[in-house]
Amino acid sequence: MPRRSRNIKVVPESKQALEQMKYEIAAELGLVTPGMSGADHGSEFAGELGAGTAVAGAGQVQWPNLATRDAGAVGGTITRRLIQQAEQLLGRL
Repeated sequence: MPRRSRNIKVVPESKQALEQMKYEIAAELGLVTPGMSGADHGSEFAGELGAGTAVAGAGQVQWPNLATRDAGAVGGTITRRLIQQAEQLLGRL
């Protein structure tokens, strides 16, 4: 029996914003492979794996081939930015 994900979004509408942030950060960290199209992956599951998603027309992020350290850097940067945004929001109250 497959395990259910524990990463349940408190605000499901935030999924698109988090995906966009993930790809922006990957591009900033230089993890984008230029000039590839999503159709070049040859897998019917490539979209589900995130293998064929473009970053603002600049290229692709090859998530299945990404080193664990690089994926962790993306996640760590996302966490850092979300905390900064929350601190700024709380500072305005």
